[in-house]
Amino acid sequence: MRYILLIPDGSADKPIPELGGKTPLMALDLPGMAALAGGIAGKARTVPIGVAPGSDTAILTIFGHDVRSGYKGRAALEAAGAGVALKEGEAALRVNLCSITPDKRMKSHNGCGVEGGDALELVRALAGDEAFAQLSERAGFTIHPSPTFRQIGVLDNAGDEPFQLAEPHMILGQPIADHMPKGARAEELTALISLSYDILSRHPLNLARGDKAANCVWPWAAGRAMSLPGFADKYGHTGPVVTAVPLVKGIARLSGLPAPDVPGATGDIDTNYGGKLDALLDGFRGGADFGCLHVEAPDECAHARDVEAKTEAIRRFDARIVQPLLERMPAVDPSFRVLILSDHLTLLSNGAHDGDPAPFALYDSRKPGEPRPFNEDMARYGHYVADGTTLMDLLFERG
Repeated sequence: MRYILLIPDGSADKPIPELGGKTPLMALDLPGMAALAGGIAGKARTVPIGVAPGSDTAILTIFGHDVRSGYKGRAALEAAGAGVALKEGEAALRVNLCSITPDKRMKSHNGCGVEGGDALELVRALAGDEAFAQLSERAGFTIHPSPTFRQIGVLDNAGDEPFQLAEPHMILGQPIADHMPKGARAEELTALISLSYDILSRHPLNLARGDKAANCVWPWAAGRAMSLPGFADKYGHTGPVVTAVPLVKGIARLSGLPAPDVPGATGDIDTNYGGKLDALLDGFRGGADFGCLHVEAPDECAHARDVEAKTEAIRRFDARIVQPLLERMPAVDPSFRVLILSDHLTLLSNGAHDGDPAPFALYDSRKPGEPRPFNEDMARYGHYVADGTTLMDLLFERG
């Protein structure tokens, strides 16, 4: 028996006028997901009541961790996923390459999709700038470059004072001056943001990108070093977690699970869907009995409030992941179970995460059932999982 977890990140939503009062999942014909919904289907509370909704808190919950105790912040997970080990007294921060308008408003939380060599060139330009290097040294701040808009920052001597850092996807269109850091290291971080804008706005690459300039670094989601219980020790199963996102790689690696790097996996709508599915199946062929495949694109498109893009990202997940998985999996092992769920809702209406229960389906190849639509409306009438930390027990047929 093989066990599969599929996470189309942030695919669940609430009805919007642009789709005739439907959500993207409700508006689309998704035959792969409909097949999965032929088994057990319903909704699950993946974010505990009173906990801030996000991919960090939701996916930790799905993997069986109680985020109400011992959780030390998102960036620590991202640092682990990027191979950055935090030392005692250090704090990690997620550092986005963002796009800022000439009148200093947040235009894009992901630098208008900056990736690859362009992202690396811009971050290295900051490191090579004498003024930025000197300010970083005084602040005890280091950026670890990544070929995506998601960079990892590390602050030494961070102390215990809480950071108060705005989420860039939540301030789109707003003046950044209203959302500068507060709390721990606020003065230093504000100075680094301002100087990065001055440097990157005149960089030749950004001049060529025009109104899509990735011209500012924005630190947020601070966290301190943490550990997680071993997944195999807890559940008796192991296998790859396939994702392009450092956060999810960090959860996997801190849980003792491999997180393979897939060429062309971007974390956006143009990700290498086929390569990710191949990596999952290769894990099973190599002896794994568990595998997770995570795609970030629906979440990113919702943060950008792009209805067409989010809808297309979900359609691609169904056509390029779910349908071929159901076609190819029997040749690997005819007995398999698939749990699919949106880790949380991400709302096209405002770009925010939402902690309401998310739709899920649990498919068993031994008793597939009749296909039915997989969406939020279906979930209202099905099985309810009140505690998301029990979802792995449901997948693994424990109890």
